[in-house]
Amino acid sequence: MPTAPRTDPAGYRATEFESPGQFGEGATRDLSAAEVRALRPSYSPSADGDPDPGEIVWTWVPFEEHDGRGKDRPVLVIARIDGASVAGCFLTTKQHDGYVSVGTGGWDSQGRESFLAPDRVLRLTDGGMRREGHVLSRDRFTRVVGRVAALHGFAA
Repeated sequence: MPTAPRTDPAGYRATEFESPGQFGEGATRDLSAAEVRALRPSYSPSADGDPDPGEIVWTWVPFEEHDGRGKDRPVLVIARIDGASVAGCFLTTKQHDGYVSVGTGGWDSQGRESFLAPDRVLRLTDGGMRREGHVLSRDRFTRVVGRVAALHGFAA
């Protein structure tokens, strides 16, 4: 059940309802460069109810300005960090320079082509996301993770 709308300290109401990953210990955040370089991506989707690399889940993604605003977005999980968190990159239906096409899939109700933002790698907690997951094919996963790895300097 959704909770009451939240207002950030500046008075901006970013969403109508609170979203998983938006506040508290489970809040989605950008990984540091060192945290990104330590990632070991793997393709291991599993229908076990937990977010796994290769799956697309929904969570709150803060805007780059880090001013309390953000948007609920699909995120491709690319690696497990520890027992309670994963790393991922958000998807958008708007193409930008450097973004990587992941094609279409059930994560977009209108069937539009989606693009992965390889420049931002996010930490998501298991409790900070909705598990409305879809599995990306292994070949698409390998291609987009290769782009993320090349950009950030870690082994894909």
